[in-house]
Amino acid sequence: MQRKSYAFVPGVAVLLAAVLAGCTGGSDDDGGADDSKPGEPTATASTAEPGKYRTLPEPCSQPDRATLDEMLPGIKKLPDAEQREKAYEGVATVTYDTDRRVGCRWKDDAARGGTHRLSLDFERVVSYDTAVSDDDRAASVFAAKADAAQLPEPVASEASASASEKVSDSAPESASPSASDEPSGDASASGSPSSPSSSATADDLQPRLLDDLGDEAFVDDVLAGPTTGRHRTVTVAFRTSNVLVTVRYEVQTATAAKVPDSKEMQDTARNLAGNLVGKFGD
Repeated sequence: MQRKSYAFVPGVAVLLAAVLAGCTGGSDDDGGADDSKPGEPTATASTAEPGKYRTLPEPCSQPDRATLDEMLPGIKKLPDAEQREKAYEGVATVTYDTDRRVGCRWKDDAARGGTHRLSLDFERVVSYDTAVSDDDRAASVFAAKADAAQLPEPVASEASASASEKVSDSAPESASPSASDEPSGDASASGSPSSPSSSATADDLQPRLLDDLGDEAFVDDVLAGPTTGRHRTVTVAFRTSNVLVTVRYEVQTATAAKVPDSKEMQDTARNLAGNLVGKFGD
């Protein structure tokens, strides 16, 4: 005999209707239920801001002729005009992605009594983490750069302190103790510093953070020698939004008795860096 199943259908329908009615009533009563759909971003999700700068300027054309003459005095004394113009143009740094990093360098070994070198480096930082902005990533990269420089703690009261504990060697034996501690100044045969440095204390010239350049900045100053000459390297680095800029200025003297002037080198490097800040203004 064939079973008749139609008698069970109304009961099932009633049961389903009751269940659905209960679910609907619960949604109406609960005003705080989650209304988001699977796969849709929640209200708290956000994407970090992109960097302000999308391109980099051409670095070899940034320093003007007057700046190069001041920092690399031997170039203008080159007798051959073609060689002189080539020296002013500089040499572009080889990079694999000029949209992200570019640089340029100049060399002057014609100046009497020493060699001068200058280099610029521009790096545009991009964060590939959607939760981290380009600026924040650039700030992290800059912080690592400052940490690697090992800047000494600021000295508040000791005016006779050394400009940097990173000085790789002491001054010539003929220099007096005060001259060997001085971070800058051209030393004569007797070791006395020249007048350009006498107006600046060691505290003023020590490697330090700067608060007047870009979003954040520092200056590093390292004196090496004595060998056949003294070698000083001044580095000024700053961050503006998602771009990092590094100015590196080196002077090597012909004799160990003559010390590259720290104040003069820092002033010229900082002036150049200050001019570069405006190049990233748009």
